[in-house]
Formats: sequence, C-alpha cells, structure tokens
Amino acid sequence: MNREDAIAFDLNRIDKAFIDNPYPTLANLREHDPVHYNPDGSLYLTRYEDVRAVYQDRTMVSDKTAAFSEKFGEGPLYTHHTTSLIFNDPPYHTTVRKLLAHAFTPRKLAEMEPLIEQIVDSLLDDLEGAGEVDFVSAFAMRLPTEVISFMLGVPQEHRSKLRGFSLAILGALDPVVTQQRLDSGNNAVAEFGELLGELIDHRRANPAGAGQGEVLEALVFGEFDGRKLTREELIQNCIFLLNAGHETTTSLMANGVGMLLKAPDQYRLLREQPEFIEGAVEEILRYESPLQIGNRLTSEETEIGGKVIPEGTYIHTSIAAANRDPLVFDGPDKINFARKPNRHISFITGIHVCLGATLARYEGKIAFKKLIERFPDMQSAGVAERMPLARFRGYSSLPVRF
Repeated sequence: MNREDAIAFDLNRIDKAFIDNPYPTLANLREHDPVHYNPDGSLYLTRYEDVRAVYQDRTMVSDKTAAFSEKFGEGPLYTHHTTSLIFNDPPYHTTVRKLLAHAFTPRKLAEMEPLIEQIVDSLLDDLEGAGEVDFVSAFAMRLPTEVISFMLGVPQEHRSKLRGFSLAILGALDPVVTQQRLDSGNNAVAEFGELLGELIDHRRANPAGAGQGEVLEALVFGEFDGRKLTREELIQNCIFLLNAGHETTTSLMANGVGMLLKAPDQYRLLREQPEFIEGAVEEILRYESPLQIGNRLTSEETEIGGKVIPEGTYIHTSIAAANRDPLVFDGPDKINFARKPNRHISFITGIHVCLGATLARYEGKIAFKKLIERFPDMQSAGVAERMPLARFRGYSSLPVRF
C-alpha cells in the first residue's frame, strides 16, 4: 500500500476484506493521509491526537438530525437516534446524561458486582464438559444479555431477542446500508420499544417491585433540575443502554478470547499471573476496539492536522487506527497484556465518554479471571467469522474447544 492508495480510499466503498482486517489500510492512511477527505466531502481521521482532540473539542457536535433524516427517513430508527443520548448535544445531552447516571452510581455498580459473578459462574457451569462450542452464543452474548436484562427488568422469555435487536439497530449506522438492513433496524426499534414501554409502565405503577441490579426504577423516577425523562425518552434511552452495554461487551469478551487463542504467551501470562487481568481488559479494548468508528460535525471552521476544515463538515473518527498509533503505543500491533501506560480511547473521551465504561470493565475483569481459572487450556475449534459491520468489531461466531 502507498500514498496513492491512501488518497483514493473511500469509507463509503469498503469491502469484506476491510471489515475482516482494517488495520493495514488504517496504518497506510495514518502514515500517508491522516486527515483524509472521502469523495463525499467527509473526513476520516486516523491519528490518535487528532481523534482525541476532536472528542475534546466543545465546538464539535454529535447531533445528526439532518444526516439521519436523509439516511433513515421518518420512522423508528430516526426517532431512536435523534432521541437517545449519544447523538445529542448540550443542553439535552447534559440533562439526559445526568438522569441516566442514576443507573451507574457507585452504589448501583457495587450492587451489580456480585450479580455479575453469579451470572459468570452459571454460564461457566453450562460450558463444563460441553466440548466444542461457539463462544459467542454460548458465553460472550449471554453475559451482557443477562446483565442488561437485570438492569432493565427484561423477563427471561424476551432475553434471547436482545442481541438481534442490538445488531439490527447498530448495523443501520454503518456508512452504507441496504434497504433490508434499514428495515431490520426499524423493526428492531419498534419491537423492542413496545416491550420496553410495557416494562416502563409496569415499573411506574409498581415502584417497589424492582429486583436485584435493576436500574429501571432510577430511570423512571430520576429527576434533574425538576426534569424527568418522558416515556419516549425513557424507551429510546433504554434501547441506547442495551446497545451500549450489550453489543460492546459481547465483542469485548469474544475479541478477548480470540486474542488469547492468537497469543498463547499472553494466555500463559494470565494463567500464571492473574494480577494482569485488569491490564488484559484494557489491552483487549485497545487492540480490538468494539467501537471502531465515531462521528462528529464541525459547528464552525476549525483546523485539524494542519488543514482548515469548513463548518458543517462530517468527521469520521477511526478509534481503531488511533488505538494503534505508533506515536502513542509502543509496538501497537503486538498484544501486550502488561502494557503500561495504555491510553486507549475505546470508551471515547470528553463529554461523551462512555457512561457504562466502569460496568464493562467489571464484566470483563470478572469474566476473564473466572474463565481462565476454569478453562486454562482453551483451543480454537474452527474458523471464526467476523460480524459484517465496519463501525463495530466483533465475531459472529468463534468456535472454541474446552
């Protein structure tokens, strides 16, 4: 690859080869054209400092009302992505984040830790003696499904649907999507929204009935400066919590096991020195960030990497490329669970820093520690398949032998 390849790159025309392994292309862009203009006029940033600066710049906005109107038209996807926390700016963002923060207080997270341990132990019991399994469906997907279900009060009979909802909604955010994917996303928002609406109405009528780990009550009755979330805001932001806390944790777990199988020396390190588990979670997040691409919009003329960027320019931030920038990370393409410091930006930074980052770290730390203790000799059992998404990185299937 060379400068000509970098300049000719078009994020809107990526193929399966890029999705399977984007890193050589990202390295080429970072070296030869780090502030890259796509043919549609949008920017694609691949240097760590540029990506970090964009996230911390208050003049950069997340609101994509106009873009989503053009992409989705009127419908459930448009309603969801223009109402939930992630694609909004202050003052609405500030209000909703404060209200959602009721679900992630130190007390609530302390309540969640023993619950996560119980869930992990139960899932590992199911794997005992199972032989060959698809790790994604057998464990990686089930862990966050159970956790987020307890948090939102989702009954057992509906939990099997959650990852399908999440993938359909998030898949519609890719740079280019088919009508079939749009239809799936709209149907997922509508179906999950109906279910959540019933749960919200029930909790509002029965405030004392919340179970262990449930945060729905805090969301329904939480108040900030006299403001409560409306029913529609509750529904759409609960969907956001599903997506933020579910798919990314599924990918954290599956990507991590994929890395253990790829780097037996690091697997051995964790077996022999489990005190490196927390560092391993950070390295998994850096090396294979579940969220690969973010977005911002310039609200005024600005400068990025020596280029003057006009107001109204859409920016795609490559978290994947930033997390492997050799100016920040020594040996960035090498898996190193003992890496210190590890200043990855997989949870973003600035006012949109991931609300559930601490919870995700809890889940990862507990799950990997117990998984490696119980199964110190996991092996690959076949060819793994990546999810067919550019914005999010994980596995559709990961065959493992215990």
